[in-house]
Amino acid sequence: MEGTIGKILIVDDDKNIAEVIKMYLESSGYATKVAHDGRAAQEVFLSYKPDLVLLDIMLPYIDGIDVLKWIRKEHETPVIMLTAKGETFDKVLALELGADDYVVKPFEPKEIIARVKAVLRRYNLDNGGKEVLNFEDLEIDINSYNVTYKGAEVKMPPKEFELVHYLALNKNRVFTRQQLLCEVWGYDYPGDSRTVDVHVKRVREKLQGGPNWQIETVWGVGYKFEVK
Repeated sequence: MEGTIGKILIVDDDKNIAEVIKMYLESSGYATKVAHDGRAAQEVFLSYKPDLVLLDIMLPYIDGIDVLKWIRKEHETPVIMLTAKGETFDKVLALELGADDYVVKPFEPKEIIARVKAVLRRYNLDNGGKEVLNFEDLEIDINSYNVTYKGAEVKMPPKEFELVHYLALNKNRVFTRQQLLCEVWGYDYPGDSRTVDVHVKRVREKLQGGPNWQIETVWGVGYKFEVK
């Protein structure tokens, strides 16, 4: 990555679109690799180890949703989905599975650059080194995106981490699902709010609480990180 500001894997079966994205990203200082189907995407991902993936949903051999599932099994690499459909179902499903953002085709290349920068900024936390949050049996390190629970590191995709960090940073404050969508996802979410429920469920499976803290459901309202 020396001489560049990040490595981006572009996965799109439309070679013209992929080439335009590649050109704009490289002119902005990013290194890139391109794959045109799901199988190739997996191979290039493993060898290239990108900092971010731009992933089309409709792909030959293995579709983008299955590639996203495959990435999330072992890796926390940020993923921005590309879709020509613009259907709420696709967006909801992709975000529930751990995508960090999505862009609907047709799009302006400058929009892609802006989304890439925003996601990498959130992921790399170019924020001057905020504090480590400590609770009994739990440490949330905003600088490294690491969560330690009962002495062991807990792997979380970026959105799960950002959700638990935001709740813990604002301990004992109740947030509605819509507030969490706006604060954690960073835009007005087009679908329903079940994405928050899915992410909270996954976080709870990994962090089952401690003697003095718990991620609580406030029925009819939303969620809070309760510290006693």
